[in-house]
Amino acid sequence: MTKAALEYYQTNRERFLEGLKAFLRIPSISTLPEHKPDIQRAVEFVGGELREMGMKNVEIITGTGNQNPLIYAEWLEAPGKPTLLIYGHYDVQPPDPLEEWLTPPFEPTVRNDNIYARGAVDDKGQAYLLLKAVEGFLKTEGKLPINVKFLIEGEEEMGGEHIEAYVAAHADRLKADAALVCDTEMFAPELPTITTGLRGLIYTELEARGPAHDLHSGMFGGAAPNPIQALAEIITGLKGRDGKIRIPGFYKNVKHPPRPELASWKKLPFNEKRFLEKEVGAPALVGEKGFSALERMWARPTLEVHGIRGGFVSEGAKTVIPAVAAAKISMRLVPEMNPREIVRQYTAYVKKLTPKGIRTTVRVLSTAPATLVSTQSRWIAAGAEAMEQVFHKKTVYMRSGGSIPVVDLFQKHVGIPSVMMGFGLPDDNLHAPNEKFHLPNFYRGIESVARYFTLLAQ
Repeated sequence: MTKAALEYYQTNRERFLEGLKAFLRIPSISTLPEHKPDIQRAVEFVGGELREMGMKNVEIITGTGNQNPLIYAEWLEAPGKPTLLIYGHYDVQPPDPLEEWLTPPFEPTVRNDNIYARGAVDDKGQAYLLLKAVEGFLKTEGKLPINVKFLIEGEEEMGGEHIEAYVAAHADRLKADAALVCDTEMFAPELPTITTGLRGLIYTELEARGPAHDLHSGMFGGAAPNPIQALAEIITGLKGRDGKIRIPGFYKNVKHPPRPELASWKKLPFNEKRFLEKEVGAPALVGEKGFSALERMWARPTLEVHGIRGGFVSEGAKTVIPAVAAAKISMRLVPEMNPREIVRQYTAYVKKLTPKGIRTTVRVLSTAPATLVSTQSRWIAAGAEAMEQVFHKKTVYMRSGGSIPVVDLFQKHVGIPSVMMGFGLPDDNLHAPNEKFHLPNFYRGIESVARYFTLLAQ
């Protein structure tokens, strides 16, 4: 990395912070239709940044129907050098429950070297540092050491239909040597980390219908089927108290991680008691016996219930047997589990568990397979070296229990691996109140990405 670029990053920190605050003030919540104008504001903000820094062919790509726009940009004036496809997303989760925020979620606030706002780390802060890393070279040198393409989406938090269709249809335009994704976290503070594996995801809504309309429980209770009771029975049939998922054939393709990888996890600075107290905050951890907490979170499949609705939930009493109830249920998958096969198994078992008098419907809202990348890749090795140069510690490798569907899309359609350099921290409260991004990591992330460009050029 040039001395001029390094000085640019250091002398422009305050401006970078103000730009990030402006980005975070836009409530670009993709799951709520009333925020469509804010989605457009966020798109235009990112597009303006790309144009101002000197990127070429900046294009806001509209989708069909209610799809949120994508943003594409490129700089391809480094002949003979690698091409990196850079990904990020500008949409955010809803901020609820609002009463748990110490400061308003869309009024960015700095406290104790952290910036607090919805989207601070997932993913606006990390997407913005990618923009600033590129900007530093273009503003000081007028060029980049490698070729770069940006693809930034606005539906990551709601399934990503637009980017899925776009990547499949425009693989030639997105052709690159590797993708760079900054939407993950470091294992611990001050410990540079590259994520090498992600669990897949199946997200469903399970609906149960009983009577034709709501019924008085005094007059009909004991004879009419109750959809909420039915959901409870189905859910407890899907997963037992021992943490085992009871769907027939579910574990058929589940394999253990290689022994060297398991051994490396044991060397990570992980204290289960501290994890329980500081990060989970529950009386005890749960899950399959015979596996460590890291194995259960990174390398084992899961089934979780996210919400149940139906019947009467307001203040006071209303003795009603509801006509319909629904539950949001997801499954996380590990490598070699086929989402289509798991959906088929799940749907068949739900039907088998459905009580008499109840009709159930399974709606699949999104799916993504698990992904795993090799630590032997030159693209991964350069990323690890870049982070080590900035943090002055050896980079570690970890898997993540979460899912980033675009990683599989890039592998499947463009044929490239993704380098997942994350700068978040485990306590950054992703998807929760008081989400934050540690500002020293924001600045070090910019420099790490810039050094990564330089190493790739060599």
